[in-house]
Amino acid sequence: MKGIKRILGRIIRKLVRYVCFTVAAVLLFFALMIGLFRYLDPPTSAFILSEKVTLEGVNTQHTWVDLDDMSSWMPLAVIASEDQKFLQHWGLDTHAIAEAISDYRQGDGLRGASTISQQTAKNLFLWNGRQLIRKVFEAGLTLGLEAVWPKWRIMEVYLNIAEFGKGIYGVEAASQHYFGIPAKRLNQAQAARLAAVLPSPKRYSVSNPSSYVLQRVRWIERQMRQLGGVAYVAPIMEQKQ
Repeated sequence: MKGIKRILGRIIRKLVRYVCFTVAAVLLFFALMIGLFRYLDPPTSAFILSEKVTLEGVNTQHTWVDLDDMSSWMPLAVIASEDQKFLQHWGLDTHAIAEAISDYRQGDGLRGASTISQQTAKNLFLWNGRQLIRKVFEAGLTLGLEAVWPKWRIMEVYLNIAEFGKGIYGVEAASQHYFGIPAKRLNQAQAARLAAVLPSPKRYSVSNPSSYVLQRVRWIERQMRQLGGVAYVAPIMEQKQ
C-alpha cells in the first residue's frame, strides 16, 4: 500500500511540474509575442489562420496599413460602435464582465463583454468561441496588451485584423473591396458602415446592408457626433505621429 502511495505521489509531482512548466512556457510565449508586436506589424492573426483552414476556397484579402494612413473617421466609428470607454479603460469593462458572469451563473450562455482591447487580443492570439478558458486567456492577454502597447497601437492592430466580410480582413482591404478607395479616404458614412457589421461580419453585409444595418449606421453616426467628431480620437492619432 505504501509503495502504491509513493508511486502515485511521484506521478502527481511529475504531473504538477509538467503543468507548471507548460503554463510558464505558454505565458512566456505570449509575453514575447506581445513585446514583439509592439514594434513589428503582425503578418497575420490566429483568427485569420483558423479561417483559412475552415473556409477552404475563400480568397483572403488582407493588407496592412498604419494608423496614420487611415481616415480618422474609422477609429472614431469603432469606438462609437464597439467601445466608447476605450480611451479611458485599462482593457476590461468590469461592469459588463460582472453582468456576463451573473447571466452565466443563471444558466445563460457565456456571452461577450468585449472591449476593443479584448477583441484585439482574441483576434490576434486566440480562437473564436465562448468557452470560459478562452475568456480567461483573453482577459490575461488584454491586460498584457494594455500594459505594453499604447492605445494607438491597440487600435492600429485591431483595425488591421478585424474581419469586415467573408475573407476580408483589415480596414484597407475592406475600403478597397467595398468602396474602391484606400482607408485614408474613408468618409464618416463609409466608416460607420464598416463599423456597423463588426458584431457579425458574416451575417451582416456592407455592400448590401439590411434595414437593421442601416439603422445601426445612423446610430453610430449620431454617437460619433456626440463624442465630438474626429477631434475625439486626435490624442491617439497624434500619439502615432
